[in-house]
Amino acid sequence: MAPKLTPRPPRFRTRLLAILLAFALAPAVLLTLVWSGTVSTAVPLITGSGGWDNVTRSGRAVIAVARKRPLSASDRRIVDRHESELGASLEQSLRQRYVTERAAQVIGLLALVMLLLFTLIGSKVAGHLSRQLSRPLDELIRWAELISRGQPLPETASSKGAPEFETLRLRMRRMAVEIAEGRRQAVEQERLQTLRESARQFAHELKNPLTPIRFALDRITADAPPGMSESLDVLKTETRRLERMARSFAEFGRLPAGTSAEIDVGELVRYSASASVPREFALDLDIAPDIPRVHGHHDALAGALSNVLINAVEACAGTGRISVRVTTEHAGGEKLVRISVVDNGCGISPEKLDTIWEPYITNKPGGTGLGLAIARQTVLAHGGSVSGSSRVSEGTTIDITLPVARMTPAAGSAPYATG
Repeated sequence: MAPKLTPRPPRFRTRLLAILLAFALAPAVLLTLVWSGTVSTAVPLITGSGGWDNVTRSGRAVIAVARKRPLSASDRRIVDRHESELGASLEQSLRQRYVTERAAQVIGLLALVMLLLFTLIGSKVAGHLSRQLSRPLDELIRWAELISRGQPLPETASSKGAPEFETLRLRMRRMAVEIAEGRRQAVEQERLQTLRESARQFAHELKNPLTPIRFALDRITADAPPGMSESLDVLKTETRRLERMARSFAEFGRLPAGTSAEIDVGELVRYSASASVPREFALDLDIAPDIPRVHGHHDALAGALSNVLINAVEACAGTGRISVRVTTEHAGGEKLVRISVVDNGCGISPEKLDTIWEPYITNKPGGTGLGLAIARQTVLAHGGSVSGSSRVSEGTTIDITLPVARMTPAAGSAPYATG
């Protein structure tokens, strides 16, 4: 047996149109009926046609009685004049009745015309109001469906409607952006969590054999003949490279931990620059006065800035100029400290600029691709942000922003957004 189909309810616009028509036409129909009934009842009362009929019948009866009796000439003239006046009055009454009956019909016809006119106007107004309400609502329902699917909203609205609908559209657009950003951050957080876990496991597995390998090399070096010194140097160099790689993976695999403290950003920049930039480079430090302190982990932030400076030095291929500027700014009602590292090196092509923050992506021989990834992870864990701009053969600028006067978020809940 085929399932019984449930009839679909009428559309919102149809229901709204029916309700508006009912509110517009019901009073008009009621007033028309009352008006027509009142006119048909009141006109005969106003004209007094029923009273004239009674007067005519009684007057004729009196005249008939008077004519049966002997009358003087003067009395007969009076009766004749009265009969003439009575006939004239009756004729006038009949004319008035005819006019009032036709007037009632005309008034009824006018009432019907007015009812049709009100119906036409009401239907037009109801249709306009229903469109003004239903079309924006249908559009907002479609927008809600797009937001639920994670699809972008249209650039322009298909229907305007009242100003309140435009406000609602703006709120929905803002909500869509926030939801999309939340989804992106959740995906990014999950991806980085997976990468950090992989990095921790890899660092652990890499460190385990390195210690006995280093001890074995020391014993072999002590007893090796002179002809093996070159091979042993290669093994020691590669062992140290693997140890550096293991430390990089271990550092990327964990977020800054421990108690945060106030950090003098100017002193942090001076220390990191002197430790990371070789003497043969021209180093310009431009630190604005009265830079506020930030809350965070000094060693982690110093390591992050050092990674950025080391990348700037390597981009200059041996010689060049490194500039570091420290300024304060306001964004979104929040005070920030901005650290800008500028180099005049080889630069980065636009298609590769967005990938410099990704782990395991590097153009340097023997690199792990974790330097800038660790820097980004550290800055984001402190509630800050990173960004970069570059031109090929002209140089690169890396900006680090850190919030002022607020504690860092919990390490496990730090937001991760592409810089």
